[in-house]
Amino acid sequence: MDEFLKLPVGIDNFEKIRQNGFYYVDKTSLIEQLFSNWGEVNLFTRPRRFGKTLNMSMLKYFFEIGTDRSLFDGLHICANEKICSEHMGKYPVIFLSLKNAEGLNFDTAKYQMVELIAREAERFPFLAKDTNLSDRDREKYRVLTAFADGHYQMSDEVLYGSLQTLSELLYKHFNQKTVILIDEYDVPLDKAFQHGYYREMVALIRALFGRALKTNEALAFAVLTGCLRVSKESIFTGLNNFKILSITDSRFDEQFGFTDKEVQKLLADYHLEARFSETKEWYDGYRFGNVDVYCPWDVINHIDRIKDDPNARPEAYWINTSGNDLVKRFVDKANRTTRNEIEQLIAGNAIEKMLRLDLTYDEIDNSIENLWSVLFTTGYLTQTGMTEDGAYRLVIPNREIREVFKLQIQEWFKKSIFSNTEQLTAFWKAFEEGNTDGVEMYLNRIMSNSISVFDIKTGEEKKKSHTIIFSWVF
Repeated sequence: MDEFLKLPVGIDNFEKIRQNGFYYVDKTSLIEQLFSNWGEVNLFTRPRRFGKTLNMSMLKYFFEIGTDRSLFDGLHICANEKICSEHMGKYPVIFLSLKNAEGLNFDTAKYQMVELIAREAERFPFLAKDTNLSDRDREKYRVLTAFADGHYQMSDEVLYGSLQTLSELLYKHFNQKTVILIDEYDVPLDKAFQHGYYREMVALIRALFGRALKTNEALAFAVLTGCLRVSKESIFTGLNNFKILSITDSRFDEQFGFTDKEVQKLLADYHLEARFSETKEWYDGYRFGNVDVYCPWDVINHIDRIKDDPNARPEAYWINTSGNDLVKRFVDKANRTTRNEIEQLIAGNAIEKMLRLDLTYDEIDNSIENLWSVLFTTGYLTQTGMTEDGAYRLVIPNREIREVFKLQIQEWFKKSIFSNTEQLTAFWKAFEEGNTDGVEMYLNRIMSNSISVFDIKTGEEKKKSHTIIFSWVF
């Protein structure tokens, strides 16, 4: 029996993958592109589960002083001797992942931020005893990591300047400017919006990032990732050194997500070439810049499943981890025109929309047009091109996402039918009495306000799609 590499399901630590015999799809050309497309502060916006955290972990292990260089043996970047000799293992690195920085209220969320930064500072305990630092600098470090009564003791004033302070201390210790990596920067904003403390979190993030990323003499460069491109005015005010690399940008377009070639190789390495077409139908279709890509989370989970069970069929892995609140909110707010557009999307057709790619979270629900924009940036829709006037041609990327829309439409339809008990009672009475006019009037009203889940499948599947609405009524 062939010995296969383990698949890294749910593992986003580069060192762990490379040291423990996991399969790795080589994305180290990202490092080259960071230097060829130089930006002092770089923001990558991609949907959830598209390899952002793993890429950031890879950058940390490449740049950080004291790194294990063997982690990169055999990878693409090793062929670039100039970059490796000049930059591998040359920088102090601050790495924060904010994906778990959340809370039901602002104080809880703020403490999560305090804890993340304090724990990162604790990776550098030598700063507390560094005789090359002044007494004041060593005290600054102790304040960052102060702990008593089971809690870190960082004050608001210290928190606001914490990233800048830590980068300055590292710069003084190593005599080398600091790389700052911030993963999922917008998660605290998303959670704050959901739980009603958005304004407070905006103020905190603005202070924290502003000091660390703007006019910070200790900064070599920074990389941030997130799902949404939150408007510069709300968070990054005054950052003139800021480069935004969204899903519409052709730069770095192959570095997040798997390409056709990478998926074909992955399947071949597990002798699963015959499963390519289903993998493509379910998990391909996202367009970043000029490249079509697959969702890595889906592909890894799918191959991990079918390599052990040849009879296993594709599943909606991404759906089950990302939540579908956006689609639910979208369907709930849809008017008749929007419902017609959703029908077109489910049928496999494109619709044209002017999109706004820089929103604040509190603007999302202001209009249905804003929700179109968010569905695009979060991966529920993708684009096949643009019109002459700058509108995007939007489509549902693949079968998995089509199932999300269909599910939420069905949930909405059940809710809309059974919430109006007066009309439903009148319908049942008309049905029992053989009042065909009453039945017809009710059904016409329901159908005129419904969304068809008809799609472009086989004849039998079409029949099922059309009849699914009626199954709730009879």
